[in-house]
Amino acid sequence: MIILENRVCPDSEVYLVMISYGSERPKSYRPRLLDERLQTLLQIFGAVEIRGTKWCGKSWTALAFGESVIHLDDPNVKSLVEADPSLALQGNKPHVIDEWQETPATWDATRRAVDASGGEKGLFILTGSSTPAKNSVTHSGAGRIARLDMSTMTLWERGLSTGSVSLKNLFDGSFEPSAYTGSLSMLANAICCGGWPALVGASPQMAAEVVNQYLDAMYEVSVPQKGGVGSTARHIVSSLARNVATSATLNTIAADASLGDSDAQPATSTVAFYLDMLESMYAIVNLPGWDAPVRAKSRLRTKPKRYFVDPSIPAAALGMNPERLLADGQTFGLLFESLCIHDLSVYTSCLPGSYPGSLHYYGDSDGLEVDAIIELNDGRWAAIEIKLGESKVSDGIHNIERLRRKVALNPAARNPQPEFCAVVTATSPFCRYDAEHDVYVFPIGALRA
Repeated sequence: MIILENRVCPDSEVYLVMISYGSERPKSYRPRLLDERLQTLLQIFGAVEIRGTKWCGKSWTALAFGESVIHLDDPNVKSLVEADPSLALQGNKPHVIDEWQETPATWDATRRAVDASGGEKGLFILTGSSTPAKNSVTHSGAGRIARLDMSTMTLWERGLSTGSVSLKNLFDGSFEPSAYTGSLSMLANAICCGGWPALVGASPQMAAEVVNQYLDAMYEVSVPQKGGVGSTARHIVSSLARNVATSATLNTIAADASLGDSDAQPATSTVAFYLDMLESMYAIVNLPGWDAPVRAKSRLRTKPKRYFVDPSIPAAALGMNPERLLADGQTFGLLFESLCIHDLSVYTSCLPGSYPGSLHYYGDSDGLEVDAIIELNDGRWAAIEIKLGESKVSDGIHNIERLRRKVALNPAARNPQPEFCAVVTATSPFCRYDAEHDVYVFPIGALRA
């Protein structure tokens, strides 16, 4: 194994994490925030599955830790493994099984190999960009195969964040004010280019071509493979893009998908089918609702907000380039929120004490909505509002203060006081602490895990 030092903070505050990369590590591999988590899981489980949308970097990250690999999206290899699934397991360990869902029998073969190893750890790394049919595997892999969700790259991973504000440090009560010089045009480019590893440093024009091809491939290949119709999926994705960062109803999406023809409006059950399909392909993610009492009914009954796995997808679906985005403040605001939720989701997953679903939003019948709530498994929580412009910071603070009062008055809230509250903006000139309101204010381009 190759031992490397992975710098995860700016030079002003450097942490060195020892990462053991394998011999298959691509020469141009750019370290990811989940590398440390993957290394930990390989030390605990016999196998780890990395899940996420196509092209988000799963294969490269798996290879970075691997000593051998088999690619099941190669038709010649796939046909051999379909005849004998044990062939997929051959190689030095950790052995990477790329796109395992192409031959679902490899899942059960992996699970059996882990059982037969007598407790050996870190044998296999599987990658998957879609969920296979439930009847394709006979065992969940619980206790043998860990699951690790992967997203596209954050601003920090792309080198577009100064990293002067740490989410972990905020939970620990540590913060240092600093100046920030980022621009709206940088963020518009970042939204349209997205966090695709292969597009780091690409021009927005080049990125638009690639993202549009990504969508076309999804409509023409992936959707039909799952029993859907590409044109229907295209209309539903367009509706989701129009309604991004909202809890749009199935009826709203169905009406949008009809393109004004009431006779062609799909049933809500059809819309639900396509939403499930898009989730299974890791194209969209749901942000659940939150309330302070851990057993509150509202956690289950509040409709989730829907976001795309990368902000470049709704930008492409809406036909937005950076210049058009800068001229349309309302759309920019929605896609900026998508970018922030994307990055907050990744940073939250790196926090000690985070769990699947640690990131929420708050919305109630009084019309109060707070964009992001981070809750850790010890009950500590934080509230974050997202505002595109500095002029809207006071509105974000007002919403946070309303939420703090509501939670403080709720006798069922075990942790009524948040660890911290913040307003995340696009281009605030300073990362600062507002002592009067007990709220941090900083731009997304200054944040890291």
